[in-house]
Amino acid sequence: MSKRRFVVLDRDGTIIEEKNYLSAPDQVQLLAGAARGLRHLQSLGLGLVIATNQSAVGRGYFDEARLAAIHARLREMLDAEAVAIDAIYFCPHVPDDRCLCRKPETGMIEQAARELSFDLAQTIVIGDKASDVEMGRRVGAETFLVRTGYGAEVAAQSRLVVDHVVEDLAEAAAIVGRSMGGGGERIHDH
Repeated sequence: MSKRRFVVLDRDGTIIEEKNYLSAPDQVQLLAGAARGLRHLQSLGLGLVIATNQSAVGRGYFDEARLAAIHARLREMLDAEAVAIDAIYFCPHVPDDRCLCRKPETGMIEQAARELSFDLAQTIVIGDKASDVEMGRRVGAETFLVRTGYGAEVAAQSRLVVDHVVEDLAEAAAIVGRSMGGGGERIHDH
């Protein structure tokens, strides 16, 4: 029996609006197309995992209980859109901590693969920052840079090696669907 494939997604700027150190559950806003894209990925039989750098915890801006409340709100909003996230992993450290979990390090994605039993080489990573793409490349995953959040800026300024640059999560899902033979949703009329 083959293992279930997973998509590992960034949170801020990929699924939800990018806010400078989002610190309250009521600040969570889904990006346009995010729920539709996640639903499409889920309909293809893919598992969904969020891996997010949250240095605001390490900086003392808020604690892990507040972060848990933010993630509970995100799950509630996605549940209302018929999207189930399999797991959320976060790195609370600041860059100077030199941890193994802060993206582009691979600690979070490796932990997810161990706990959820998936093959990293069959994984898809979607995010809006170079660190998301680099994490994916380090484990041999297929990578997508979304132009939401910081993605447009990253795509314009960087020599990043990435498999796909797309407008948003819905477009990424359509490409994944086509590559899996599951058909792609029509995204734009141009």
